Amino acid sequence: MLRSLLMTRVSQVCHCAFCIDANALRLAQRSGGMAKVEAVATWRDSTLFSDQERAALAYAEAVSATPPVVDDALKAALRHHFSEQAITEMTSLLAFQNLSARFNAALDIPSQGLCVMPGEKHDA
Repeated sequence: MLRSLLMTRVSQVCHCAFCIDANALRLAQRSGGMAKVEAVATWRDSTLFSDQERAALAYAEAVSATPPVVDDALKAALRHHFSEQAITEMTSLLAFQNLSARFNAALDIPSQGLCVMPGEKHDA
């Protein structure tokens, strides 16, 4: 479920409608509903996310910034919750999702209406 959570957040940060749609659907399926999907954009203000998920979401946003901004405090928070191997794997996932989301956003690939979010218009 953490992978889907991170992929959804990166998709949002990169403004990729297609990626948000596909990854939000996976997140809803893996988390058992829409609660986390609807809260992921405002995760800092939500009580739905664990400390581990919060550290990973902060890292996802930092890696997705241009240029990436991963400071020592964030690295320490990650190491508190994840092994070095898990951090490396997470970084690989985040880099891939950034590539995919930026590629699709640049080509204006539309949402397919797989996971309709409240208040969002889908072009399917």
